[in-house]
Amino acid sequence: MHSRRRIAGFALLAVTLASIAGCGGGSSSSATEVRIPLGAGGVGFLPLFVMRDRQLIEKHARAAGLTDLTVRWIDLGGPAVMNDALLSGSVDFIAAGPPAFITLWDRTRGSADVRGVAAMSSLPMYLNTTNAALASLDDLTQTDKIAVTAVKVSIPSINMQMYAAQRYGAAEAFRFDRYTVTMTHADALIALLSGGNQINAHFTSPPFHQREIKDPRVRTLLNTDDIMGGATTFTMLSTTARFREANPGAYAAVLAALEEANELIRNDPRAAAEILFAAESAAGFSVEELVEVLRDPDIHFTTTPENTLKYAEFMRTIGSIETQPSSWRDLFFPEIHDAPGS
Repeated sequence: MHSRRRIAGFALLAVTLASIAGCGGGSSSSATEVRIPLGAGGVGFLPLFVMRDRQLIEKHARAAGLTDLTVRWIDLGGPAVMNDALLSGSVDFIAAGPPAFITLWDRTRGSADVRGVAAMSSLPMYLNTTNAALASLDDLTQTDKIAVTAVKVSIPSINMQMYAAQRYGAAEAFRFDRYTVTMTHADALIALLSGGNQINAHFTSPPFHQREIKDPRVRTLLNTDDIMGGATTFTMLSTTARFREANPGAYAAVLAALEEANELIRNDPRAAAEILFAAESAAGFSVEELVEVLRDPDIHFTTTPENTLKYAEFMRTIGSIETQPSSWRDLFFPEIHDAPGS
């Protein structure tokens, strides 16, 4: 019921903002096309696939009187590429993890002013290993290699830096970086289970984690929820202040669509799994495997930001960003400020 009230609230906001813009009471809601990259793919980006499959943005735009709004979904992933696309005006929204977003938020203050629209998903990432000698990160030696999606700046890398700083002090925050190598999750899964010497650990996310732990050689050393002290936003949607101000109706329609997509995933994981399977069948996961993942109680789909401020505080401590937000709300546009975020 709470989710439905929020969807209705966002839809009412879309109608109100479109009406105000149309009456000349604010910025013109001029966009006739919204351009959104589909991101890196996987479970964390599932809300985007649901929004596309069910045409939810178009639905909420029509309800707000924006009958000519179309949506163009772009096959584009990777934080650096998407950041460039957003700042150049080639796309209107991007989805990424909190560390990549916070870096962009910090660098665009006073210019593009990129802020979060809302969270998309919260889920832990897992450090899996085939090395029987490893009991914790502290046991790593020069013969160990951990696959991460991006050295130093990915969610796993930031979490290992947080672990090191907590255990050894801020000066030692980067002590585990030398054990990491950049690989996609799919390539790392194959490398880990092949038993070769390329890597012997993988800091991964669902559904790759669920596939890896079915192998009796694989153990999980820790996950990001352990380090962060609770559930943590994994992916989130952001845009520029200019787009939001110029296109309030389209902005509100996207937010309402995201809320509805998340509700569908929560209420009908099989339908959501079928949408993900259709979008990424080449990944090799069956619908049943994906349903099992979506029913994991540690994975949830919500627009409420979780533990985003903790990331920003740590990144300021190690000098990755220059500005310290005073609240998680500093990172997000006002439409989501009534959520019980963190």
